[in-house]
Parts: sequence; C-alpha cells; structure tokens
Amino acid sequence: MGRGRQKAKHTKIARELKYDTYTVNFGALEKELGHQDDQYVDKWADEYEDEDEDEEELEKA
Repeated sequence: MGRGRQKAKHTKIARELKYDTYTVNFGALEKELGHQDDQYVDKWADEYEDEDEDEEELEKA
C-alpha cells in the first residue's frame, strides 16, 4: 500500500473514532469485569497511608 492510501485509511479511521457516537452498555461491562460495589476493597490505600502521614509531618516541620 502506498503512502497516500495508507494516510487516507488512517484519516478515515481517525474521523470515524472522532465523530461516531458509540453507546456503551455499562451494566454488561460491569458484569463482565466482575465489579461489585459492596465488595470493593482498596488494598493499596492501607499500605501507603502511613507514608502520607510521614510526609505531612515533614512538611509541617
């Protein structure tokens, strides 16, 4: 494929992505990913909480 055809194809795809509106079924996506609000636990929040407190103490000093 020549450069002109390749560029035209990329331009066409870019326009489709920019101007087409896609409908997303968030319910189906949520089920597929297995996300449930009542069981969500942020496992990293507790691990780094102490570091944030240490940084705040250093900034105050």
